[in-house]
Amino acid sequence: MLKGLAITPPVIGRISIGRVVERNGRRVPEKDDAFTITTQVQQKGEWMLHPLYEELRKATTGKLRAIPVRFLFNDPDLNLRAEYSCFDRETGRPVCVGNGETCRRAGDAGIEELPCPSPDGCAFGQGGACKPYGRLNVLIGDDEMSSFLFRTTSFNSIRTLAARLHYFAAVSGNLLACLPLQLVLRGKSTTQSYRSAIYYVDLSVRSGSTLEMAIVEAHELDARRRTAGFDQAALDAAARAGFNNGAFEDSIDESAAVAEEFYPAESSHGDSQSDGIAEPGVPPVTGLRGKLEQRAALLGGKAA
Repeated sequence: MLKGLAITPPVIGRISIGRVVERNGRRVPEKDDAFTITTQVQQKGEWMLHPLYEELRKATTGKLRAIPVRFLFNDPDLNLRAEYSCFDRETGRPVCVGNGETCRRAGDAGIEELPCPSPDGCAFGQGGACKPYGRLNVLIGDDEMSSFLFRTTSFNSIRTLAARLHYFAAVSGNLLACLPLQLVLRGKSTTQSYRSAIYYVDLSVRSGSTLEMAIVEAHELDARRRTAGFDQAALDAAARAGFNNGAFEDSIDESAAVAEEFYPAESSHGDSQSDGIAEPGVPPVTGLRGKLEQRAALLGGKAA
C-alpha cells in the first residue's frame, strides 16, 4: 500500500443538494431543495445525471427528497468522516485538517501536527477558509461495494447524520451495515436565514417500515452474510487502515472541485458558520446594517 495515500471507499457517483453555476463570469455554488444523484463525469461544466436519479425521482411525486440507502460499515465514523478543513482557494488543495484538538497542516517542512482550536479560535483558518466538512458514503441499488458520496459543510447535516448513525448502530446491536435506511431532506427556519427555509440531510427508517421491522431485517441479512462467509469486522478494519494511510482524504484531482463548491473565494467568516443549506433567494449578511439586523434578530430569538 502506498504510504501517504488515503485508501477510500470506491465511489461511482455523487449526491448533492445543489450545483456550481456560472454567474457574471464566475462559477459559484447554487443551493437546491432536493437531492441530485450524478455520475463522476462532467460535460460542459455540469455533472451528468446518474441513471438511478431518474429511476428514484419517477418513483416519487415531485422532487427527490428521500433516497433508500445502506451503509458499507458497521462503525458510524467510517461511514461519515467529519473534520474542520481548510482548503487553499487558489490551488484547491487541502492545507489543514483538524478535529478540534489536533490538526494536520501542510507547510514548507511537510505535514505538521499542531493544536486545533476550531475555526472560531484559529488565526490560520480565519475568513471562512476553515469550516466543518463531512463526507458520507452510502450504498444505493444492488452494488454492495460501490458507494455514492455526499459532501457537506452544513452543521445541521453533519450533526444530525452523526447522531443518527450512532443511534442506529446502538439500537441494532452494531448492525448498521445491514439496516435498510433512507437519506431524507428536511427543512427548518432560523434567525440566521431570516426565517426563510434552510435544508439539511437526515437519516431515517425507510418509508413504509418501522424501526422494529428494520432491525429484524438487519439480523436476517447479517445471518445470511455470516453463513456465506462475509466478514464485516475485517471490512471495517481494512477501511480504517485505508483512511489512516494518508494525511488528507480528498485526492488532488477532487480537491479543486471541493474548494469550488464549498470554499468559494467570496465566502466570509459568517458564511463558514452556516448550519444549513439555504434556498435560493435568502439574502447574505453584508454590510454594517445587515450585521446589526442579524444581531438584533439573534437577541430577539434568545429573549423569546
